[in-house]
Amino acid sequence: MAGAQERLNVSFHENYVRFIRMFGGAYAGLAVHAFSNGSSLGKETIVDLTLEFREQFKESPFAEVLRTGYVISMDGSGDPIFIDQEGKVCICYHDTGEIKLLADSFEMLIEDNFYEW
Repeated sequence: MAGAQERLNVSFHENYVRFIRMFGGAYAGLAVHAFSNGSSLGKETIVDLTLEFREQFKESPFAEVLRTGYVISMDGSGDPIFIDQEGKVCICYHDTGEIKLLADSFEMLIEDNFYEW
């Protein structure tokens, strides 16, 4: 994990770290990528996703937030869902250049999106 943080030049937030230590990459109301993912998520790690989106959007209005955050998921349209430096979870809409706050923390994101039956 330390090598991934160094490679991405970020510090993973505590709630995200706790989640991936318990579950790895897993579906919790939305796909949450880690280093080893459940079979339904595919093989892309958090490092793969983050570096891919940083490269893909390096000329976009939200290049800086992707450079200082890390991508944990994607929506159905291929828009990156990421955690920023402050620990907030946001989505970048590639077609409009808009950044939208999804949750004030990873923990709140999971609580808002994970429905128990």
